[in-house]
Amino acid sequence: MQVLKFGGSSVAHSDSIKRICYLLKKKPKGKYAIVVSALGNITDLLIQCGILAAERKNQYKHILEDIEIRHLNIIRELFPITYQSHLISWMKKNINDLENLCDGIFQVEELSKRSLDKIMSFGELSSSFIISEKFKQYGLDAICKDSRDLIITDSQFGCAQVDFITSNHHIIQFFREKISEYVVLPGFIGSTVDNETTTLGRGGSDYTASILASAISASLLEIWTDVSGMMTANPNIVNQAFPIKEISYEEAMELSHFGAKVIYPPTIQPAMKRHIPIQIKNTFSPSDPGTLIYISKKTNISQPVTGISGIQNMSLLTLEGSGMIGIPGYSKRLFEALSREKINVIFITQSSSEHSITTGIHEMDVIKAKSVIDTEFSQEIYQRRIDPLKIEKDLCIIAVVGDNMKNLHGTSGKMFSSLGRNSINVRAIAQGSTEKNISAVIKKTDLKKALNTLHESFFESPPKQINLFICGVGKVGRKLLEQLHQQQSYLFKELKLQVRVIGIANSKKMYFNNHGINLIQWDQFLNENGGEMNIYSFMKKVWKFNLRNSLFVDNTASEEMAMTYDKFLKNGIGVITCNKIACSSDYDHYKKLKILSRHFKAPFLFETNVGASLPVISTLNDLINSGDKIHKIEAVLSGSLNFIFNRFTKKTSFLEVVKEAQEKGYTEPDPRIDLSGLDVMRKILILARECGSPLELKDIQKKYFLPKKCYDSNSVENFYQELKNYSNYFFSIRSEAEKNKKRLRFIARYEKGRAFVGLESIDQNHPFFQLEGKDNMVLYNTYRYAEQPLIIKGAGAGAEVTASGVFSDIIKATK
Repeated sequence: MQVLKFGGSSVAHSDSIKRICYLLKKKPKGKYAIVVSALGNITDLLIQCGILAAERKNQYKHILEDIEIRHLNIIRELFPITYQSHLISWMKKNINDLENLCDGIFQVEELSKRSLDKIMSFGELSSSFIISEKFKQYGLDAICKDSRDLIITDSQFGCAQVDFITSNHHIIQFFREKISEYVVLPGFIGSTVDNETTTLGRGGSDYTASILASAISASLLEIWTDVSGMMTANPNIVNQAFPIKEISYEEAMELSHFGAKVIYPPTIQPAMKRHIPIQIKNTFSPSDPGTLIYISKKTNISQPVTGISGIQNMSLLTLEGSGMIGIPGYSKRLFEALSREKINVIFITQSSSEHSITTGIHEMDVIKAKSVIDTEFSQEIYQRRIDPLKIEKDLCIIAVVGDNMKNLHGTSGKMFSSLGRNSINVRAIAQGSTEKNISAVIKKTDLKKALNTLHESFFESPPKQINLFICGVGKVGRKLLEQLHQQQSYLFKELKLQVRVIGIANSKKMYFNNHGINLIQWDQFLNENGGEMNIYSFMKKVWKFNLRNSLFVDNTASEEMAMTYDKFLKNGIGVITCNKIACSSDYDHYKKLKILSRHFKAPFLFETNVGASLPVISTLNDLINSGDKIHKIEAVLSGSLNFIFNRFTKKTSFLEVVKEAQEKGYTEPDPRIDLSGLDVMRKILILARECGSPLELKDIQKKYFLPKKCYDSNSVENFYQELKNYSNYFFSIRSEAEKNKKRLRFIARYEKGRAFVGLESIDQNHPFFQLEGKDNMVLYNTYRYAEQPLIIKGAGAGAEVTASGVFSDIIKATK
């Protein structure tokens, strides 16, 4: 004989019930016990009725009407008119009984647990009657049996305990006598020896089915629901979760205890006692294999973890004090006090010094727990032998479950290193002696990120998901988005990276999409659907998403933006930037960012601060890390200035060349930054700091070549006017260099802890003489490169190469 249970989602509508008939018709001939839940959401409505009636609110009558209409509509949709009369009469009688019960509660203004159980039983009693009648009308040999005649419980209304000896006797006796092929029974309900209706707890229909299966030694227990089995994680939180084909009883109990809602936790015990396999199937996709729960499964030693789950709305209670050390009885008293108040302890950990005991309970029990514990230990607290109870709220538990964890070293290390890399702080840890479960308490707000992080670590082969939040979509930002779009397929296939842009912003608007922004139409979404841009609002959005493997990309030249990096790093979010302001700000701030990056394991990459996409900083770091000593750095670090002085010939004025450089995107939006030498000063300062020198911007010596009026101009337009006014001055500088067969180069130097920038005339023997276009060149004179410097040369300006440098840093950060 087999027992099948159909949950609320499987009997929610007339079409769902017809689908059940079809499923049963395809089953082999045999005996079947069919346990059904109430129609979807009916139990919640019934509870609401009772509460409203007790509060003397007449709205309960409207809900009763909705419940009646819902059932009558199901009857009309399932049965021909000639078959409906007695069903409607039966339903109206039951609705009248329910209404009378609620009216009584309305009068006395009290809703006892006994009355609530009676109200809630209406759902299962109604659905089982309707479904059994549909089976008959469909041509199946079926009867309906009230579970209250078979399952006997104590008087603990709301979550009654089953008397298995009496219940098993009734169940065996009933099924021994009945000859119908299909017996339909309401789940969730039982009765006391005095015939008072009780319920087995929310989700109790599963339990009903397991009790029946155990009593009659069924060959199989099938739980039909709306998902294709137990999942590796909650699919509503982890999109990549997938069904578990096989799982042991113990693993299933652990996962269900820690929040996996596919199966009610007590369900497994009765079936496990008799070694009855439990098959979880999807009513709406019956061909899916589902999950098989049984005594032993095929072991895969390389896959130690079977599933990951979590319990939300947790609180930690910590009892601690020096008076506890070496004194027996504290643990016993603590748990007895909680037990007296029927407070379920979900999590326990105790320090080896016996100085503290920490327990995890549901948040709704906190006030009751504090009261009972403070009372129990009032004397010790008064004598200061122990501290007042410490309570931490807004927490949750995540649990990694698997029979094979004990056979494979490093599972816990992998778990906690994965959480640490994503800045998820672990508040408490517990691991059972059987090594089937490792549990950790974390902040409630980190649950989604933690589950996704662990699922990625234990179950997902590449691709690895990377989530980007990008500020700045000007020339560089736009090119970066183009490159990300062009390379999406390559990144996925070759590097196993799924790079998603989740947030995007310019100076006016910001736009977010949790599933990733369309990189073809991003500007349309930003302009039409974006909200007002504010960097602090932007950050709040990023914190709220709280996604694993998140990176903040700054393509702006904004000082306000640069001063937010520390906040991103503290939240474990890597920072990729071509904005030089942060690394050239106060030395203490620069050092702080580097320390935060190391401490929170969040990458801080700024290769494009010097030389756009050229590997200037990474090469310098490689030299230093490998033990080389930097003697001198000479560099042409401004592609824009190099372009300007290369193009500044007899045929063009200085003003024309500067405008051309700006139009081509080689200068900053404000070309005064480039021509003042400030941009080069920042770059050499960053290189000096990477060498270990604590220089400040003011320490850099500079030789100005622009007239003072050009520096003092209060706008770009005025600046251009001054360049025009001083055209003869610039002509004279060029003429002097040409007369001596030299070329003008704006050079930066760092040597012996000192830095310098300025315009120089370079002779033909110097490597800088042949530097063309907008190219940069950096010469590293080191201990190893003493005779000939190490030379890095290439395009050092332009939106495309800068974007490619940012792109390269994004790839580095994923590693």
